[in-house]
Amino acid sequence: MFKWIHKFGSPPYVYALSKALSPWVGIASLILFAFGLYLGLVKAPPDYEQGEVYRIIFVHVPAAWMSMFVYTMMAISSAVFLIWRMKLADVVAEASAGIGAWFTFLALATGSIWGRPTWGTWWEWDARLTFELILLFQYMAYMALRAAIEHKQSGARAVAILAVVGIVNIPIIHFSVEWFNSLHQPATITRADGPKMHSSMLIPLFIMVGAFQLYYFHHLLVKMRVGMLTRDRRARWVAERVDSGGL
Repeated sequence: MFKWIHKFGSPPYVYALSKALSPWVGIASLILFAFGLYLGLVKAPPDYEQGEVYRIIFVHVPAAWMSMFVYTMMAISSAVFLIWRMKLADVVAEASAGIGAWFTFLALATGSIWGRPTWGTWWEWDARLTFELILLFQYMAYMALRAAIEHKQSGARAVAILAVVGIVNIPIIHFSVEWFNSLHQPATITRADGPKMHSSMLIPLFIMVGAFQLYYFHHLLVKMRVGMLTRDRRARWVAERVDSGGL
């Protein structure tokens, strides 16, 4: 019944699948980006309090969500690697790190730009901003530690432990506006009583979240292929693909 799951532990199968899927995922991401940006930047009305400035939400919020989502994916993959020694799980974690760091930097940069007219300052040691900055350092520490350890297997275990331990920061970021005195606005979408945002703004925001999500999966698939080829460069399946020109 669950034999199909084992296919996802096979590098040749996952390589072929990622090669087939990545172009379509990339195209879908571009379409959603174009549609979401058009609705958010052109069709959506100005905010009654912030005017046109609020439109940065269509980049800032998806980037912030993805910074946490990607780290969660990285931590789960690392846990799978530590428990079941599945090498492809480590490939997923390694491929996710750079993408997640980029999302986190984008969230911080756009938040700073948004904060200047809203708060009157580029940066404030607000709880959510501070823990988001710590998340960026976690991504950087993960990549730096992996690069610093020469023995690949030992390095993979070390960064997997680091990723799993660091997951504690994700709920802190998410609930920081409720747990701490914060300048950051409270949740307007993930509320028990429903989103406090008009559909003309909410729909393009969800479309942009989908675009960012597909962007991540596209780049993950591409980076995974590179990672699998690098790790298994002496394996027969790689040699067969080189000989057939199927890379």
